[in-house]
Amino acid sequence: MIENYKRGLLAGLPIGLGYTSVSFTFGIIAISYGLTWWEATLISLTTVTSAGQFSGIQTMLVPGLWLDMLISQITINLRYSFMSIALSQKLDKKFRGIWKWIFGFMITDEIFAVGISEKKITRSYFAGLCTLPYIGWCLGTLMGALLGNVLPAAILSALGLALYGMFIAIVVPEAKKEHSILIAVIIASGLSTAFKYVPFLSTFSPGLVISFCAVVSAAIVAIIKPVEVTE
Repeated sequence: MIENYKRGLLAGLPIGLGYTSVSFTFGIIAISYGLTWWEATLISLTTVTSAGQFSGIQTMLVPGLWLDMLISQITINLRYSFMSIALSQKLDKKFRGIWKWIFGFMITDEIFAVGISEKKITRSYFAGLCTLPYIGWCLGTLMGALLGNVLPAAILSALGLALYGMFIAIVVPEAKKEHSILIAVIIASGLSTAFKYVPFLSTFSPGLVISFCAVVSAAIVAIIKPVEVTE
């Protein structure tokens, strides 16, 4: 159990470092929008979703838009439902009940990408995988809220790119090993590009685009390169 936790902790280290830099930016933006340092930190303590949090604080600036916030948050975070379904197929027998509810809180794009590469996911491994990303997300928000205004603009800009570099580092090794993953990445990238630059498609929200690209690319790969199940 301890060894599995340590292995998960090591796997979560780069994610934790990336989350620290991204949440640092969130802390700065939250303060600029009028939130206090403890309000910004509380949001990160209770909601671990980068796109959802950035979108949420923008909606909070306009009082009364509760329905808009509800719709945007469901759309942006819908992809985590699909990730949870995929991860649930790899949980060991002891990973059930209340543990699914507890650790489901920490399912993010990067944690999913690392977890799905495991043949079997144990509670101790997933706990280790989530520890540093959660600490990094909350600590980065706190530091951004308290210290963000004293850093040069060049450093703040660099911090904003850290998450993208981290995600590439997670996906590329797996894509090299599995052709099906590489195909899914290419399809998802093409669809995402279309949603960015095609006039009509560019009107869709980022959360819906991510969900659509993930589902469609996975469905296409499942059809053209199905996984053989052996009894």
